[in-house]
Amino acid sequence: MRAADQAFEVVCVIDDDAVVRESLKLLIETQGARVLDYGSCAEFLDDPRALHCACLVLDVRLPGMSGIRLQERLRERDEVPPIIFISGHADVPTAVQAMRSGALDFLQKPFPEQVLLDRVEQAVELYRQRQGARFRRSTLQARYAQLTARERDVLECMLAGRANKLIADELLISVKTVEQHRAKVMEKMRASSLAELVQSIQWLRQQ
Repeated sequence: MRAADQAFEVVCVIDDDAVVRESLKLLIETQGARVLDYGSCAEFLDDPRALHCACLVLDVRLPGMSGIRLQERLRERDEVPPIIFISGHADVPTAVQAMRSGALDFLQKPFPEQVLLDRVEQAVELYRQRQGARFRRSTLQARYAQLTARERDVLECMLAGRANKLIADELLISVKTVEQHRAKVMEKMRASSLAELVQSIQWLRQQ
């Protein structure tokens, strides 16, 4: 993840109890994190700064939209940051639903401060990994889109491990033309070796 992107990362806290919210904010800030806090899900959704949310500490029961409903809405938009649910009520079905929907953890109040800090650190690292994967995917997709139809044909043959002569025979072109297309594929995909090219394409197709 680029340092310029990390500078925008924030931890977001949503809790309708102002005292609890401020306490959580101050606690997380002791780790050097930038924290934004909200009294409702609506406030969170209305704040453009929350687009850079690297970790969401989210109360389950909130006025208006619940924490679970916010999780669902973010999933619908494919914008789900790592979520740590917190709750003052023992609600096993809700906890199970939250975890099945991808929450990082579900903490029962009161919880040890260090447990929350550890989870926040884990969430931010997970966010960075996801963002790094998204950036790599979009970069590779953009490079692949630059290939011509013939270059893609040659690429598929390269991925299959075929030698230039076999590629030429299969595509009914000269070996020299194959060599030119191979060079263009390597250049456009910015691969320094065939192994790197194969690895990149395989990774892209697995996403």
